[in-house]
Amino acid sequence: MSEETLLEFPTDFPVKIMGEKREGFTHAMVAMVQRHAPDFNAETVELRASSSGKYLSITCTIYATSKAQLDALYRDITAHPWVNMAL
Repeated sequence: MSEETLLEFPTDFPVKIMGEKREGFTHAMVAMVQRHAPDFNAETVELRASSSGKYLSITCTIYATSKAQLDALYRDITAHPWVNMAL
């Protein structure tokens, strides 16, 4: 195995993105996910607001094909100024 990972690819992989609830946040995150996983179906996005309604959690389950794909996706997500955390 050339890359260190416990995952076996390809695999379904949930990506959770958290940030302040704001206009365009979900659309921007889905667009970013689709750049890295073009086959991602935006209709499967799961949204959950915080109890105060200030924050939003977006879960996108992608069909991940490699560790490099996931690494690139997480780099882009965490570099976005609206994102507080990604898991």
